[in-house]
Amino acid sequence: MTTEPERPAILVVDDEPVIRDTLAEYLTLEGFAVRVAATGEDAVTQAQARHFDVVLCDVNLPGVDGLEVLERLSKRCPETFVILITAYATVETAVEAFQRGAHDYLMKPVLLKDVLVKIRRLLKTRELFRENQWLRRELARDTECVEVVVGRSPAMRAVYELARKVAPTPSTVLILGESGTGKEVLARAIHRIAQEVKPTDGRFLAINCAAIPHDLLENQLFGHRKGAFTGADQHSAGLFVHAGAGTVFLDEIGELPLGTQAKLLRAIEQKEVFPVGANEPVKVQARILAATNKDLRAEVTAGRFREDLFYRFNVVSVSLPPLRERREDIPDLVDDLLAKHARAMGRKFTGVSHEALQLLLAHPWKGNVRELDNALQRAVILGDGPLVLPGDLPPDIRPQPADPFAVDDLSCAVHRFERLHIERILRLTPDKREAARRLGIGLSSLYRKLGEGE
Repeated sequence: MTTEPERPAILVVDDEPVIRDTLAEYLTLEGFAVRVAATGEDAVTQAQARHFDVVLCDVNLPGVDGLEVLERLSKRCPETFVILITAYATVETAVEAFQRGAHDYLMKPVLLKDVLVKIRRLLKTRELFRENQWLRRELARDTECVEVVVGRSPAMRAVYELARKVAPTPSTVLILGESGTGKEVLARAIHRIAQEVKPTDGRFLAINCAAIPHDLLENQLFGHRKGAFTGADQHSAGLFVHAGAGTVFLDEIGELPLGTQAKLLRAIEQKEVFPVGANEPVKVQARILAATNKDLRAEVTAGRFREDLFYRFNVVSVSLPPLRERREDIPDLVDDLLAKHARAMGRKFTGVSHEALQLLLAHPWKGNVRELDNALQRAVILGDGPLVLPGDLPPDIRPQPADPFAVDDLSCAVHRFERLHIERILRLTPDKREAARRLGIGLSSLYRKLGEGE
């Protein structure tokens, strides 16, 4: 038996009843599931409670106007298309609407056929976008599952633009950002773009400077000569040599000891390194990308980071914004990360429910993209699919039920416990006479206690 496809959901927001009801009736007859709102506040509340494909919103509303509704929905419901309706259409109005995130606009008096054309065009655009995403995932799966930087927010577009400009150059790049923002992913993207412009057999090699003991770090970076120390029974090339004409990515560069910083400075300036125990330098070709979540200027002032090395790294710096400052990217990140984990585990997940997405959009994400990635991996492991539901998310993301006993007054807490206990017994024993017997009180006392709670 085939199920009927779900109808696209439309929210009509207008304080004029005639316009609101006419649009609702017309769109319902055209096969849409339509709801209405007379105020901006009601529109935002409804859009958070359930998913709407398209919101038709008048600009001139009492209280929260249409532009503010647009701004709130772009942050809280970025998957929803917004069409603004205005009685005073000018070029300036249209430009402002699109700058604020509107997908289209209509002029009053509204022509019903125009409404239908614009809605269908937006829905078709969404279908093409989803198909594009699917093709991208299939291409990644069929080739090498390349990890990509995801996000269409203004902040991320600025990051892409800077990365595209600096990638083909030999310049060192300093990537700044909180832990979990995707600094290594961006470094890999810069390396990949550089290889596309000028292909070489160079590799991308990454090392976390904070994860390796200082006495072993130089050996990892620069290599060693046979006999340099106990157990060094043969020559070993370090990362700079192994990378060839590729890229060495130094994560947590702020953790490098001062001695290693001096040797790294020589690698940047002279393109040569001294392996441990060597008398002669070794020429290297690798480009250096570095990342840190520290304030390197402050580290220089404190004497923990060399000033000359700081200026060498700070030729071009790219700052990755924390996830909480680019929440509009969360739906795209969710889509990408969910597909990655579903593919890796052989599970069928097509997306997240509207309620789950609202929780993801509202979460503070102190661990940034890494925390989001872990949350979705957990959801794929524990969920049944095909959608991620609120119950599949980690407990700290789900809203916790209010504690009924979170009061100071003892008699109030006792009364609440008594009420909850009576409700539990009544669920087990709907017959009130039998429930009173189990509770050890008279029937009249039970009725009185139930009355007290009303």
